[in-house]
Amino acid sequence: MRYFVIAGEASGDLHGAYLVEQIRLADKDADIEGWGGDLMKIQGVRIHKHIRDLAFMGFVDVAKNLSTIFANIKLVKRQISEYKPDALLLVDYPGFNFRIAKWAKKQGFKVLYFISPNVWAWKSNRVYKVRDNTDRMYTILPFEKAFYAKYGIEVEYFGHPLVDVVGEYKAKNIDDFRKEHNLPDKPIIATMAGSRRQEISRMLPVMLEVAKSFPQYEFLITGAPAIDRSFYEQFLVNKPDNVELLFNSTYEILSHSEAGLVTSGTATLEAALFGVPQVVCYKSDAFSVFIARQVSRFSGVKYISLVNLILDKPSVRELIQDDLTMQNAIDELANIVKGGARRSSIEADYAELSGKVGERGVYRRIADDMIGRIVRN
Repeated sequence: MRYFVIAGEASGDLHGAYLVEQIRLADKDADIEGWGGDLMKIQGVRIHKHIRDLAFMGFVDVAKNLSTIFANIKLVKRQISEYKPDALLLVDYPGFNFRIAKWAKKQGFKVLYFISPNVWAWKSNRVYKVRDNTDRMYTILPFEKAFYAKYGIEVEYFGHPLVDVVGEYKAKNIDDFRKEHNLPDKPIIATMAGSRRQEISRMLPVMLEVAKSFPQYEFLITGAPAIDRSFYEQFLVNKPDNVELLFNSTYEILSHSEAGLVTSGTATLEAALFGVPQVVCYKSDAFSVFIARQVSRFSGVKYISLVNLILDKPSVRELIQDDLTMQNAIDELANIVKGGARRSSIEADYAELSGKVGERGVYRRIADDMIGRIVRN
């Protein structure tokens, strides 16, 4: 069968690649093209547009790039029409993908959507867009199935796919890892400044200042795959001696980290699944944060990190906007390294989290269900 996949960010590229891998195992002659990144390309997807040209963050950034976004929408519609896939597989990226879903349904294409937008955090009436514009939604958070059910909408939840990604990762021996990257024999702090330029420019300077107060630790920055090293270098001109930037090593770093400074997003759950106590950091433009806080007031959503959302309690500390100061980050990091006052409680919470996110085999279960729906129709 023919599949057109659209992923617009680094996390979507990761999930899309794993999903495509399982689709190919179940459908040996699958023909797949679409929009994504290097990981999807490795799985044999013919990439028409790369994620490096698609990631826009916040209301202001989106507004500045509206002409590019509308041009992209026009382009992908033409490509889908020419390709005539048996199914359109949309991976996250809701601002863009829901526009495509609405159009694709009207054109008669089957639309299967992987990773629900946060309708439970924004206007709840958006659930009807899911009902009207998709043939099936595949959710990845345990509470989402019940949320949709309140509106009479059936969705699928087979577990969180990061269970598969993290579960199959095999780390190097710590000594080999240090030798490979010429690292000192110090405990490691994972330094995850985000996957977008705007995130990195806001979070990384604070994280670098924090590193100065912990000279006994090595702070390893997880370089985002879609960001060039040159972009990071402007922030690293006067970096502390205990800071290094590594690319293509995120899970290796998490495997060997004692604690982490983590930008809110998928990375918070990745750190938790690796058992890394963390301080969650987030800072955006003032207008985006104002809108988000107004929405939060009316929706009742109390947290931004996936860890706290899934557990429905403040397990890890969230330093948001003005709270993301060097001193606050220093104080909380001291609380979660070995011997810290909050480390043991976070570790206990992570054990509870593991019971909520499902067992391995998530991507295969999703792929089987998708293929079954295409074949039946």
